[in-house]
Amino acid sequence: MEIKLGLKENWQQFSLLVLINMFVGGMVGLERTVVPLVGTEEFKIGSDLLIFSFIIAFGVVKAFTNLVSGVLADRYTRKRILIFGWLAGLPVPFLLAWGPTWNWIIAANVLLGISQGLAWSMTVNMKIDLVGPGKRGLAMGLNEAAGYGAVGLTALLTGYLASRYGLRPQPFYIGIFYTLAGLLLSGFVVRDTRSHAQFESAQHQTTSPAHKPDLFWVFRETSFRNKNLFAISQAGLINNLNDGMSWGVFPLLFLSAGVSLQGVGWIKAVYPVVWGVGQIITGPLADRIGRKPLIVWGMIIQAVGHVVIGTEMLPPFASGISGSVLLGIGTAMVYPSLLAAVSDVAHPSWRASSLGVYRFWRDIGYAVGAVMSGVVANMLGLIWAVHVAGAITFLSGVFVWVRMRETVR
Repeated sequence: MEIKLGLKENWQQFSLLVLINMFVGGMVGLERTVVPLVGTEEFKIGSDLLIFSFIIAFGVVKAFTNLVSGVLADRYTRKRILIFGWLAGLPVPFLLAWGPTWNWIIAANVLLGISQGLAWSMTVNMKIDLVGPGKRGLAMGLNEAAGYGAVGLTALLTGYLASRYGLRPQPFYIGIFYTLAGLLLSGFVVRDTRSHAQFESAQHQTTSPAHKPDLFWVFRETSFRNKNLFAISQAGLINNLNDGMSWGVFPLLFLSAGVSLQGVGWIKAVYPVVWGVGQIITGPLADRIGRKPLIVWGMIIQAVGHVVIGTEMLPPFASGISGSVLLGIGTAMVYPSLLAAVSDVAHPSWRASSLGVYRFWRDIGYAVGAVMSGVVANMLGLIWAVHVAGAITFLSGVFVWVRMRETVR
């Protein structure tokens, strides 16, 4: 079969991968509204840091899985790793729905971290493989729009189900559908895309190492040695620090402020939905105006969102919705731009591994955000976790402005 790069040339497989990533994102959305409340209401956990332990487990495991996902994809093909990701996720909705202790919830998040690290990484790599260098921003915008749109809609749906039927097990039934549909489509309909990456690599004109670098070389290059990749990696970490903070803090903060469970579901849904849908615009925009402006201003807008959430000038629900919209807009600007920037800098021969290293640092942000939030909330209160995250986000945006050079040729 003749290999062609481009969105138009590969629209059928690309569209299928968009659908699959909706299921991948939906698995994370299962937890956004309900699980922190399961910890406080059902298991009577009093420590914020202990409640956020499920986010820490998820973030750390997903980060290390991201790190090896590119190497595994090059060795065993993208499709096989995508299937392995869904197999790891199969027990998750059952553990969340019927796990008898909090340790079972943490175990579910260990599996969810493995599943997300493999499955989401492969949808990213496979779309980049298919479209080639010209439409990376658009490809990442569509990929992340599908994933995080599903995160938000699932968070809203689980909030509604929890308010009507209780915290468990009904809100987690939808996860059973996600895992089965994702596994079947990945196993029987998806085609592997490694040959597309090899085709692009053969046409690539930039200088690359004389031999294919190992993971240790790529880790150093992406994490420290390359100034652009270092700036990108730290921005990704801080971006997901915000997500980890909001994941644990928002349900507890707004419920304690008198917002209803269904209202909390709306606040939790708005952030990833705006984030997701906005990337349909910001992804192509990153191809047109460059990556750096969207990254810098996206981080600053997120910082403003934290200020709005922390204000006492608005009612709690209004501040939550308004701040979440700003967080979503800022994240929509940042997310596809960071992924596309890594793809710009990394040679196709080690791009999958470099994306894995970037996603390692990005998803460590979940754990860092959860730890920071738990410590600050225990010492100063939940609202201070929001303030601290906002200050860190602003400083990260300034760092990108100072250190990063534009990557679009």
